[in-house]
Amino acid sequence: MFRKMRRWKQQLTESECVEILCREPRGVLAVSGDDGYPYAVPLDFVYQDGRLYFHCAGEGHKIDAVRRCDKATFCVMDAGERTPGEWWLTFRSVIVFGRVRILDDRAEVLARVRDLGLKYAAPDYVEKELQNDGKRVQCLELTVEYMTGKRVRER
Repeated sequence: MFRKMRRWKQQLTESECVEILCREPRGVLAVSGDDGYPYAVPLDFVYQDGRLYFHCAGEGHKIDAVRRCDKATFCVMDAGERTPGEWWLTFRSVIVFGRVRILDDRAEVLARVRDLGLKYAAPDYVEKELQNDGKRVQCLELTVEYMTGKRVRER
């Protein structure tokens, strides 16, 4: 169903992919948008046990797209490294294929959004934000069906 990587020598292991998903702060979620156009949006996220979580508003382009079609991809890439004296960059990227669902249970929404917030901010700040906006926040869960990673050396 999913294509194998053509340049298999550059393929990352599953553990390397997970490490990137746990470490990197942002990625791009791509869904099937309006009128058949792809819709890709940069998002903060948290990875936990084969799932990615994103916070969002309860309505908008992402939510409408997910309601129409739950298939999505998510791409993350690290900052890369430049060898001293060389012009090219070596970076690693991960692409996740899976299905997205809108979390319905408010306790689960708040728990996942809390986990996401703690990736980026101090606990007291996260709790304050949840008290202020917790009633309005929504959460998407992307369950990983297939994941591939690649080490790219631009040259």
